[in-house]
Amino acid sequence: MSEPIISIRNVTKRFGNMTAVDNVSLDIVPGEFFVLLGPSGCGKTTLLRMIAGFEVPTEGQILIDGQDMANVPPNKRPINMVFQSYAVFPHMTVAQNVGYGLKIAGVGSDDIRSRVAEALELVKLDGLGERKPDQLSGGQRQRVALARSLVMRPKVLLLDEPLSALDAKLRAQMQFELADLQEKVGITFVTVTHDQDEALSLATRVAVMNKGEVAQLAPPADLYEFPANRFVADFVGSVNMFEGTLTIDEPDRAAVDCPGLGKVYLNHGVTGAHGSQVWVALRPEKIYLHVPGQGKAVRAAAEDAPDEHNFARGVIKGMSYLGDCTLYDIQLDGGARLRVSRSNLSRRDQDHFTWDDRVSMHWRADSPIVLLS
Repeated sequence: MSEPIISIRNVTKRFGNMTAVDNVSLDIVPGEFFVLLGPSGCGKTTLLRMIAGFEVPTEGQILIDGQDMANVPPNKRPINMVFQSYAVFPHMTVAQNVGYGLKIAGVGSDDIRSRVAEALELVKLDGLGERKPDQLSGGQRQRVALARSLVMRPKVLLLDEPLSALDAKLRAQMQFELADLQEKVGITFVTVTHDQDEALSLATRVAVMNKGEVAQLAPPADLYEFPANRFVADFVGSVNMFEGTLTIDEPDRAAVDCPGLGKVYLNHGVTGAHGSQVWVALRPEKIYLHVPGQGKAVRAAAEDAPDEHNFARGVIKGMSYLGDCTLYDIQLDGGARLRVSRSNLSRRDQDHFTWDDRVSMHWRADSPIVLLS
């Protein structure tokens, strides 16, 4: 890994008796799309504001490109920031908005025109330079804010909930555009969001924050498939969580007895103490749903778990049709509830099951996640 562009060392921020950020240390490398993810009040925005210089750490140190930022004001830092509200000037044209920072910095008019044109082309607003913000869509105003930051050629671009004001369809479109833009310009992006889908789709790495601390720092796929603890497993995506007793733990296999779910078998060890209480996390899309009578045959064909492991029966008590998939709420024979997501691969897939149907389920031995905390 290359030398970090941002280094956060044992940073704590207190507001009176409340600790917003608690002894956080992490490095962000050049060219990353780094995301701070977490629920409201977890400290992610406070940490971003300390990087920007709008808040001062109570303890610890923040370095940008090797320089300690302790006495460097926001306008002298090699960063720029895109705010949630966009904050474009309504009385200025698009081009004037984008070139405003350059004008304040004393850049010559010819250079301003050239750099503004380059920035507008980069964010796909070329030809719209003479429009006013009220003549633009929400997504276009967001691009103006991005262009205004990019035109300054910062080493780091900070984004505070940049897509939260957009509708769902436009937000999904802008996620692709942001990722593509970051790849083109090669600038380090650091963004804050509470939206798990947004974080997973944008980031090269994600820091999941909880109660002022980093609960896990990892690439998106690792967060989802290998969460470090129950908080991350529950916060990132949808998950079924069951408490159980670890009955087998060997290098190539493990088993957990979960009341209400049954026996869960894994094809790897989990390094836990025999008889200890653990939690089993099982993603809804990793569970196979069968019509009555098919479950045992399908499960047996998998040949990846002992008999009566990774198998359950129940009754459908709820259904949510989501277009690409249907989410089922199933009451198991043992009394627990299980959520199962089933892709609608054809236009008739949603007709296979309905309310109060009795169904059986199975899952592969590499699907469950065992968490010790």
